[in-house]
Amino acid sequence: MKQIERRSDCPISLSLDIFGDKWTLLILRDFIFFNNRHFNELVTVEKISTNILADRLNRLLENDIVKKEVDRNNKSSYLYSLTEKGIDLIPIVIEIYKWGANNIDGNNANSEFKNEVNSNFNKVTSKIVDRIKTTHNKV
Repeated sequence: MKQIERRSDCPISLSLDIFGDKWTLLILRDFIFFNNRHFNELVTVEKISTNILADRLNRLLENDIVKKEVDRNNKSSYLYSLTEKGIDLIPIVIEIYKWGANNIDGNNANSEFKNEVNSNFNKVTSKIVDRIKTTHNKV
């Protein structure tokens, strides 16, 4: 694993070095909410450039947040899946969604999902974690 130069030993700073940029969070969003797990699916979302996508996926791979395996349905394609460490990020990504849905005007939050997250955060998170554990372990 490529060693990241540490600014400090603060857990927040160290975490942000791994997943704290816009593109990485959007990639995680796509894994969690949209089940986009192929490189070509991820590159079309938010119009991320292929070199940035490759860099962010490599960082997630190096830090054991995602794994990459040959897609058994298409042997010439790879499928990215969240690992247990990646699954631990799900509540954080949902909290970011919740904050944006509640505090930024003009967002496109689905009102039904927003209400569900606001009233049953733990239940929604659990449901998503269970789905990811099931779908991301089937390659």
